[in-house]
Amino acid sequence: MGGTMTAEPVEHRVEWPVPPQDGYTVDDLFTLPDLPPHTELIDGSLVIVSPQRNFHADVIDLLVSGLRRSVPKKFRVKREMTIVLDRRNGPEPDVSVVLADAVSGPDQTSYQPQDVLLAVEVVSPDSESRDRTTKPQKYAAAGIPNFWRVERDGTSGYPLVHVYELDPLTKSYVHMGMHRDRVKIDKPYDIDVDLTAIDEF
Repeated sequence: MGGTMTAEPVEHRVEWPVPPQDGYTVDDLFTLPDLPPHTELIDGSLVIVSPQRNFHADVIDLLVSGLRRSVPKKFRVKREMTIVLDRRNGPEPDVSVVLADAVSGPDQTSYQPQDVLLAVEVVSPDSESRDRTTKPQKYAAAGIPNFWRVERDGTSGYPLVHVYELDPLTKSYVHMGMHRDRVKIDKPYDIDVDLTAIDEF
């Protein structure tokens, strides 16, 4: 009859489940539908991250390529993979170095803390407290021997890398140094990363 059909706008609404009384578990982290990418589990709470900024993404690319350049065959460098610390904690470091023997295949979604040699967090405005305090405390308590915290240098704009090593007696990290232009250290293996190369990304 010559009428005009108009499409009704379709509203896509994600309905989040009511959190369990005792909080979420790592099983929930891996099985709940429609969770945004890179959601983390901290103390039974789901942490949804904000959109990534260029600096954050470029630093991850820089460190992954730099760490892989000299990584021994017994280790692997991974980006944004969950580490299952316990049933209520599944943080996702921006970069990690893991044992090659712990890599089980292309469908793997997580690692155990005993398989992790280094965890790296690149600090973002929305994650400052987690990256500076909460997550390193948990990594240390789980026995991960090396931790890097990467900030943006307020003067140069380049990555500023704080390097920590685990004190096994206190299960806490000891600050070993701050690296502005280059990270050149020997733990967990011989590493030499030019931080000014971020200009190429």
